[in-house]
Order: sequence, then C-alpha cells, then structure tokens
Amino acid sequence: MEISEFDYPLREELIARTPPPERDAARLLLLPRSGGPFAHRSFRELPDLLRPGDLLVVNDARVIRARLRGRKTATGGQAELLLDRPAGGGRWICLGQASKGFKPGQEIVFSGPPGCRARIEAVEGEGWLVVSFDRDPLEVARGGGELPLPPYLGRPPGPADEERYQTIFSRAEGAAAAPTAGLHFTERSFAALEARGIAVGRLTLLVSAGTFLPVRCGRVEDHRMHPERYEIPEPLAVAVAATRAAGGRIVAVGTTSLRALESAWDGNGLRTGPAQTDLFVVPGHRFHVVDGLLTNFHLPRSTLLLLVSAFAGKDRVLSAYAEAAGRGYRFYSYGDCMLIL
Repeated sequence: MEISEFDYPLREELIARTPPPERDAARLLLLPRSGGPFAHRSFRELPDLLRPGDLLVVNDARVIRARLRGRKTATGGQAELLLDRPAGGGRWICLGQASKGFKPGQEIVFSGPPGCRARIEAVEGEGWLVVSFDRDPLEVARGGGELPLPPYLGRPPGPADEERYQTIFSRAEGAAAAPTAGLHFTERSFAALEARGIAVGRLTLLVSAGTFLPVRCGRVEDHRMHPERYEIPEPLAVAVAATRAAGGRIVAVGTTSLRALESAWDGNGLRTGPAQTDLFVVPGHRFHVVDGLLTNFHLPRSTLLLLVSAFAGKDRVLSAYAEAAGRGYRFYSYGDCMLIL
C-alpha cells in the first residue's frame, strides 16, 4: 500500500485549535461498520447509541510536561527535547530538535529547574536520541517542562490546556500526548452510561512522542512504529471476558485503547500486567478484541488514520471524513468525534 492512498484535503478553518466551550459538546458522526448511511449525532447521545451490556474501554494515561527547552552548553544554540520513555541506566529516549542537529557528547542545560543538564549519548535517526540526565527528568518536566500540544495547533499551551488537554480520568503519568477521544467525557457522561447499563473499564497506554511524526515511507509496509508502554489490569481482562461471554460489545475509546487491547490478545484472552507494543494496525489486520471504536478525526497520512481505515475500511473512512468536512466538523485533538459500530 502507498501512504498517498491515505491522504485527504482539509480546509484550515476546520482544524480545532482550541477546546470547545464544554468537553461533551462535540458532534458525533456515526459510522456503521457493515455499511449503511452515516448519521450525524452528538457526543451526549453516546449512551443511546450503545447497548446495555456493552463495555467501553478508556485509556487513563496522563500527559506530562514533556517538552524541555534549553541551550547547548558549547555553542549556546537552542535545543528542545521531548521526553518519550526510560531506556535504563538513567537514560531516556527523546525526540530532539535543534537548528544544527545533535551529536553524541553534546550537553544541554535547561532554563528551569536551575542546574539541570542532559548529555546526548546516541543519535538514532529521525530525531530520536538517547539522553542521560543529571536528575530525574520527570522532576525536570514538572518543574520547568511545557505541555506538548500537537504541532498543528500552531500555538504555545495556555492555562486552559493544562486542564483540557487531560482527560478527567487521567491517572498514569508519562504520556507525551493525550488520548484525545477521552477528552469528551465528563462526570455527566459516565453517569448516563451507568444509568444505561454500560460498563467502563480502564487500561493504560503511555502515548509516545512518535505520535507527532508523519509516515515518511512511500510504502506503508516500510514504516516501523516506535514502541509504547501499556498495562492491562486484571479487572479489565475479567470484564472483557465476561462482556464477550454475555454477548456485549467491546468499544475502545480511542486508537490507543484499541492498540493496547489488540496487542494484549494471546488467543484466549488478554495478557495482564505491563508490556510494550510496536503493533502497526493497517488494513488487513484481523481484530480479535474490539467491536467498536470511538475516535477523533486524524491527520492525513498518519498511523492513526491507517488504524481507523483497518477497522472500518479505507474507502468508507475517507468518505466519512469527506462527509464530516463538508458539514463543518472540527478536526484533530480538540475536534469532534466518530463512532464506528
């Protein structure tokens, strides 16, 4: 497959650059997976679009202030690191950006907290670095990091983003991006789901900084996913098995929840505990766990659009995107959503 097959035009004004006035105010495009016409609803109608006995699975990852800005000690040139994941021995995998790139051995000093330094241990290509810090980088992020808003928003984070770029159920610290399908939920949402007899389960997938990277290969099959850490709790595995046995559906909230569920399938059930996945879900993938997907609208030529196309069919998904654009839906992280059942 060519990545150019997963492109689509989008008017700039349809990119949602700020959050909506209320979390649950999003429009919702209902996409029947087996065919049939699209329907235009609202996120607040979600409980009525599901069935009693269904199980919604959310990702409780919490975004950290993963963007660290500093200067190279030797030249004074500006440097930026985006924390991704620990690499052992006090080192971290990071995405780096600097005007003249990075070389092993270079040191960076950060503007806050005072005295924090990092050393480039290895350069791995496409901006990926192995970096050692002289103190806990999560502590550095809390004290002087910046919330890593998606680049397409074209603005620095503001006070509203500190709250709105986190789900209300975020718990597990360490993500470099929000599981954005979960941003729509409110306490009112969960009360309505419970009243309808729809259960909610939780897992964790710490979204990688690699989610911001485009697919640079012409051939989809040549792309390699960057690993992401996830964890399946025992209660979720039990709930998934019980839901399936009772004839209910497993509905993933977001592509991250879907990837974690499909990665953990062992042929009989879900493997529990912490793990790591580089699963690349593309058209042709056989789904074992997930029956439905609530998701936002994703960038052209992205791994997320490939995943949604694998779940509902490329032509059908691109038709739904064209329909949404024609009706003025808001796209991307702070935008509207789509429910595929």
